[in-house]
Amino acid sequence: MSIVTKTGDNGETGLVGGSRIPKSDVRLHAYGTVDELNATLGMVLAEPGLPPPLKDQLTEVQHLLFRLGADLASPMDVKNTKRIEAVHTKELEEWIAHLEETLPPLTFFILPGGSKAGSALHLARTVCRRAERRAVALSQTSSAGVRPADEVSPQALIFLNRLGDYLFLAARYANRKASIKEVGVEY
Repeated sequence: MSIVTKTGDNGETGLVGGSRIPKSDVRLHAYGTVDELNATLGMVLAEPGLPPPLKDQLTEVQHLLFRLGADLASPMDVKNTKRIEAVHTKELEEWIAHLEETLPPLTFFILPGGSKAGSALHLARTVCRRAERRAVALSQTSSAGVRPADEVSPQALIFLNRLGDYLFLAARYANRKASIKEVGVEY
């Protein structure tokens, strides 16, 4: 089977459940940004300097991002869609707690950057925050004739918020393991 279907040539795409929406739809922006985040994490995982505990965690996050993409591509009335659940967010919170134990508390804002892995994780964090904003917009905007309350699983929004926190700490952790000092921001 070819990847070329030609069904999107007129500027529409299909959703889980069979409905079609314009490629400019807020729903497509939401799950498309999650796809971009997943690709960004693929670049992070290609970095040879990535500390081992982060590698396993980020690989798991990539799998969860596929679930999240399907979740966002499926209006809430579509059955049999695997959705992000509270247990996924709980796991992120456990990782966050562990990273916070290993890092000094921040008393200032820091510049994103540092090692290649740390810089790539900061970039992933910004893409994650954009995905979160897109998902929130989807939750507040009617898409393809569906009421906003039916648009997004609340767990998807919580997961994205927590994932942004995790990625920030993962960037700090990668830089610390690379012995790179954080640069404070003066403003």
